[in-house]
Amino acid sequence: MAEQDKASSTAKRAAKPTINDVARLAGVSKKTVSRVINRSTLLNSETRERVEQVIAELGYVPNPQARALALRRNFLIGLIHDNPNAQTVLNVQQGILEALQGTEFELVVRPVDRRSPLMLEDVRAFLNRQRLFGVLLLPPISENDVLANLCDELGCRYVRMGSAQLDDPEHLVASNDREAVREATTYLVDQGHRLIALIEGPRGFRSAAERRAGFEQAIEAAGIELPRNYIAEGNYTFESGIEAANRLLDLGPPPTAIFASNDEMAAGVVHAANQRGLSVPENLSVIGFDDTAIAAHIWPPLTTVRWPIIPMARSAALKLVGSPGDRTKAAAEPSFFLSSLVRRASVAPPRQ
Repeated sequence: MAEQDKASSTAKRAAKPTINDVARLAGVSKKTVSRVINRSTLLNSETRERVEQVIAELGYVPNPQARALALRRNFLIGLIHDNPNAQTVLNVQQGILEALQGTEFELVVRPVDRRSPLMLEDVRAFLNRQRLFGVLLLPPISENDVLANLCDELGCRYVRMGSAQLDDPEHLVASNDREAVREATTYLVDQGHRLIALIEGPRGFRSAAERRAGFEQAIEAAGIELPRNYIAEGNYTFESGIEAANRLLDLGPPPTAIFASNDEMAAGVVHAANQRGLSVPENLSVIGFDDTAIAAHIWPPLTTVRWPIIPMARSAALKLVGSPGDRTKAAAEPSFFLSSLVRRASVAPPRQ
């Protein structure tokens, strides 16, 4: 019985289709089959379709190790980040995984410390060790041109995520943070608010600078003059939102509305208001940015700017997995995404 099982197993292995079988039945060379598998542009559509049909009929599955050896790259997409907001990283991962579903690609995540003098060397070692097919760079390290140049130097394709134009469309997915925050702040003005405070993001983040610029443009357009201390710095965390809100609410007069540069800090504002016995939105209106799950789950539900981070990450991944030398797939993916205001229950006209 054991001999029969062994013989059956050997027969099954022998029956498994090979690249030679595909080449013979398609009437092409092994090299041509390899080019089809690796999505080379050096083929006409007729040949490509004929080979793909034979692959489908035989159920041929290419050897990923052999493909990786031929391309001198593993089928790995890297996510490199130094982002204090765990929800942002999770949303980016979701977008990437949606793009990679049904492909041979896998995702590897590598956090780094942007303040470390060894960051670039750490990334260099990581890219050399993993032989990644491509990487997505998250803010704020995506704003580092030296890091993008390092990826180029090592022949690793990359896409940068940002809040402004950081690169050419092939290497970029960006959002209109400045315009979106200007719209959100104008909404507060239209509700009758004049004492509007800002909790900005941490220094070194382009998103923080873009969102502050949008806030200031809306305030200036409304003819409102605010003291400098109506702008408090946060760190994109819940705790920093509480701390910044308490500083702002201690002012005389305190703000009637606060725009926080992300939902985590906005939730901290709501918490700080509740601790003081202030009702949102009756005593204080609050707007956040991101439209993460926390925005809809806190009470009252948070008015916020919806940042299309999952579609952005999905598009970035699709830009990366196009074949070497073939930029048509990347060119078809959008590089610019519009954020939009989501109006919920945390905003109301100020009490007279």
